[in-house]
Amino acid sequence: MTISLTKPLFSKHLLRVTLGAIAVALLAGCANKGEPAYTPKELRSFEETSSLNSVWRRNVGDGLGRARYPIAPAREGDTVFAADATGLVMALNADNGERKWQTRLDTPVSSALNAVAGHVYLGTRNGEVIAINQRDGSVSWRSRVSSEVLAAPQANQQLLLVQSIDGQVTALDRASGEERWVYTSTQPSLTLRGTGTPMVIDPVTFVGTANGRLTTLDNRNGQPLWDMQIANPRGRSEVERLVDLAGQPVLSPDGRLFVTSYNGRVVALEATRGSVLWESNLSSRHTPILVGELLFVVTHNSHVVALDANSGREVWRNNKLEDRWLTAPSFADGRLVFGDFEGYLHLIDARGGDIVGRTRVHKSGISVRPVTEGKIIHVQANNGRLETLEVTP
Repeated sequence: MTISLTKPLFSKHLLRVTLGAIAVALLAGCANKGEPAYTPKELRSFEETSSLNSVWRRNVGDGLGRARYPIAPAREGDTVFAADATGLVMALNADNGERKWQTRLDTPVSSALNAVAGHVYLGTRNGEVIAINQRDGSVSWRSRVSSEVLAAPQANQQLLLVQSIDGQVTALDRASGEERWVYTSTQPSLTLRGTGTPMVIDPVTFVGTANGRLTTLDNRNGQPLWDMQIANPRGRSEVERLVDLAGQPVLSPDGRLFVTSYNGRVVALEATRGSVLWESNLSSRHTPILVGELLFVVTHNSHVVALDANSGREVWRNNKLEDRWLTAPSFADGRLVFGDFEGYLHLIDARGGDIVGRTRVHKSGISVRPVTEGKIIHVQANNGRLETLEVTP
């Protein structure tokens, strides 16, 4: 078991115990068992074939807060949207960083942002979901869900799907915020900090939960169409039995669904019926990324693994960033992009798996997934610094 003192991982929602107290207790348990401590690999020199050149940077309020809320930025068109944990939301010109507008909400933000079809959607610590007009920053509507929201709300043409930390999934009318239906799942007493992010298409929603199950919901009424166990709890302690589906399922154009799980496996499914196409024994709490016929996974110990999307065969693995708390991967012009706990941004060649570029954004660390558009990367550090970089050549 590996625990980070700099980035809390566990939360006990049912007892509402503080993250810090749990982390200390778990660390004490590890010490008693004589298990190895968390030891990130030191960075080594490499042959740099890609440069990361800063285009602009902005400070977005007070950043992600002491609890490191997963407030990842979003981009739509020529605008980048970012927020901080106190409720500051900003819209910035993607090319030069010029501020278009700034809104101060009266409630703290806790979720990643999602910018789609003229609105920015986000969740708050007190269980609100807020729709903000992309044009001027005005609030279009607010709606209440069952508990704190950490995952970015996900939209199809009619609905906004919100997964809160108690495992409940709420479907809201995208235009008005009115509740359409609710799906509730059982939660184990101990879970990873955070929740899965639903994958939403027009007819159905794919939902991963903290009990290791994947469910497909009918978007007309929220009823399950099929349900399966992706990861099975093992071990004697609650920590060993963690099996959260904490990432977002990835759907390919031809109807394959790729799902990661913590202490479990990576599974490829036939999306309409849930039949298993292949599986690989990799533990991951991150959303994978599909590029062509390669599926890229960041494991729980920060190995970067490329899998053949057709068979699950391991194509390559890079372990040179082991235990550096890599973010979920993004993709920029043939390179995979990751941030780490010390604030470095890393580039890995997607074909061969070699590290080809690196720069440091800020020593406060990077814990949210970078946003990419072609060769452009937008990355937000934990202290709120939002930097835009260009990959060359």
